[in-house]
Amino acid sequence: MTTTTVAVLVPLLPFLGAAAGLLLGRAAPGFVRPLAVLPAVAALALAVVVAVRQGGGASVDAATELTPTGSVPIELALHIDGFAALVAVVVGLVAACVQIYSTGYLREDPRYPSYAALVSLFTSAMFLVVYSGDLIVLLVGWEVMGICSYFLVGHYWETPEARAASIKAFLVTKLGDVPFLIGLFALATDAGSFEITKILGTVAHGGLDHPTLVALLLLAGVAGKSAQFPLHTWLPDAMAGPTPVSALIHAATMVAAGVYFIARLLPVFEASAAAMTVLAVMAAVTMVGSGLAALAQDDIKRVLAYSTMGQLGYMTGALAVGDRGAAVFHLLSHGAFKALLFLAAGVIIHAAGTNSLAAMSRMSNLRDRVPDAYWTMTVALLALAAIPPFSGFFSKESVLGAAERVTVGHTEHAPGAAGWTVLVAGVLTAFLTAAYAARLWLLAFRGRGDEAPDHGRQPLTMNVVLWILAVPSLAFGGFAYRTLPDWFDGNDLAPTLTTSVLGTGAALVGGLVTYAAWRRLTGVAARVPLGAVAAHPEGDAAQVEAEAIATHAPAYGDVASAPDPADPGRLLLGPLHRHAAAGFHLDAVYRELFVRPVLAAASLVRFLDREVVDTYVGGAGALPRWLGAAVRRAQTGNVQTYVSALLAGTVVLAVAALLVASGA
Repeated sequence: MTTTTVAVLVPLLPFLGAAAGLLLGRAAPGFVRPLAVLPAVAALALAVVVAVRQGGGASVDAATELTPTGSVPIELALHIDGFAALVAVVVGLVAACVQIYSTGYLREDPRYPSYAALVSLFTSAMFLVVYSGDLIVLLVGWEVMGICSYFLVGHYWETPEARAASIKAFLVTKLGDVPFLIGLFALATDAGSFEITKILGTVAHGGLDHPTLVALLLLAGVAGKSAQFPLHTWLPDAMAGPTPVSALIHAATMVAAGVYFIARLLPVFEASAAAMTVLAVMAAVTMVGSGLAALAQDDIKRVLAYSTMGQLGYMTGALAVGDRGAAVFHLLSHGAFKALLFLAAGVIIHAAGTNSLAAMSRMSNLRDRVPDAYWTMTVALLALAAIPPFSGFFSKESVLGAAERVTVGHTEHAPGAAGWTVLVAGVLTAFLTAAYAARLWLLAFRGRGDEAPDHGRQPLTMNVVLWILAVPSLAFGGFAYRTLPDWFDGNDLAPTLTTSVLGTGAALVGGLVTYAAWRRLTGVAARVPLGAVAAHPEGDAAQVEAEAIATHAPAYGDVASAPDPADPGRLLLGPLHRHAAAGFHLDAVYRELFVRPVLAAASLVRFLDREVVDTYVGGAGALPRWLGAAVRRAQTGNVQTYVSALLAGTVVLAVAALLVASGA
């Protein structure tokens, strides 16, 4: 088969698996798990084949007109360069691991068939975004991911938190998608095509008439999809969904799509210095704000959610300084260790007998009970904290190195202010990342909460997946920074001395300060017994998670988790802790600025409709009805009455005629 044919099969196989799973889920339940796992594994294998054939050389391009439009054509096009080839491999790896993991995690879930089919459709949509060479076809995958996230985040629809989170995720991302769609049309109008290669050619020749407007419109969609400030508030609440879904959304699909989109069309953004500056500020605010918020969360999955926002901030920061190689390098590295973090968190949730609603302050003695999760999560947290030689160190240093080059004027693709903004925020975020990573590790594995009943060993499929993902989390970065430049733009991705010292030093200080605060607190304060959620007798992880969400529903998403005197986050943040735990009250701000005015306007419209419009319509019908009633009373059917009325009328007319004649 040609490379083009193989590439077409990559998104097609998960799509067919999703369709078959939905059709056969009830009729043939024995086929559900093979239909979930095999297409994902096959798509991964084919994505590897495409990457090997592409080899970092010339891009693989193919296009055929999808439908005549009479103006700008829409084409079913492929554009597979080194970026697309490698991102597709990571998408396939994470999706296959999530599907395998889910066979154990949701083994007792009655809605597993629809869940597995939606995960396959989600995967297919992301493959479409990665490989597509036409922006309208890319938009199809972009929007399919949005609707899949709505259903998957709301998987536990029995709880109001899951329903609210799914609606919030859908609406906030759609809020960004509206200007995104306008930006796509404006870009295609300027370039005369939706095809990516033609758009890039137009940009290279200075053919964009409104580069700043187009770039800012597109950034709105990216901010929503990749959970960047100010459209990031949906992501922490989306943790109400099953843990494997969180791994898929955070590591390989949905939130990675926005970063990948900018990398795909980076010259469009580089055409506007204002857009690059806005991108740098957005990245900096997201990095620092999410780091502070993560340090204040007690919910283990919310910590990881804010962590994802911060790591995406690093990627958008690299793009803001014009280095898409560094951005995609960190995207690839982050995909492995963030998937591992979430899937290990699923094991911890099961072992602790609680969903992550207040989990870290309730955990105790988990190191010996979940050794696989303990060791693999330790690897992932070290990668997250960018401690050498773990993969996160090399990819994060490539971002800081790119920012440093801009600050000293070694690039013409970004303003110097963007470089300084990203560099300073990146070093500060390195400190915060190591601090909340150390805090998570200490509270989860060395905490002294109430003992939860032992559920026994996790299913083999869950533990095997953890070790598979631990390998790239540990070893990917060490060789990737040498080989990836040949696949990307050729920019150097090796760590530089200055940023390595700054970034690693900040990370070590963050980890040590957190450990010192924890030691001080555990030495002077006794642990407050908090009690764990009752365990599910069968020990099914998804059942435990669903029951825990229902049990703790009123507290989900609230600032108030159970107070923990041994929480170093409270000591480090001090008076800022309360605000950071609430996400700096952005939801409250949006509620006052947007939600309440919209509700007030809706109430006004309802009042006008009921009291004015309905009254007018009702009156328009009542008047003829009253007149009809009056006329009906005159129609008695009595002939004598009619003759009497006729004579009376004749007399009246005669008298009137006489009066008129006499007056004349």
